Amino acid sequence: MSNPLFRQARQAVNSAKQAASQGGNTEASVTKAKNALSSAYANSNTAEQHQLRALQDELNTLQ
Repeated sequence: MSNPLFRQARQAVNSAKQAASQGGNTEASVTKAKNALSSAYANSNTAEQHQLRALQDELNTLQ
C-alpha cells in the first residue's frame, strides 16, 4: 500500500492496542487512532476502506 494516511492509521491503531495492553493512556491513543482512521478513510480506495473498517472494529474493542 502506498497510501501514507492508511499506514499512519494502521500504526495509530496498533499503538492504541499496545497502550491498552500495557495499561497506558488508552483514551489519548484511541482518539489519535480515530482521527487517523477518519483521514485515511476519506483518502483511500475501496480495498483500503474495507481494511480501515476492520481496524475501526479493533479500535472499538478497546473502548
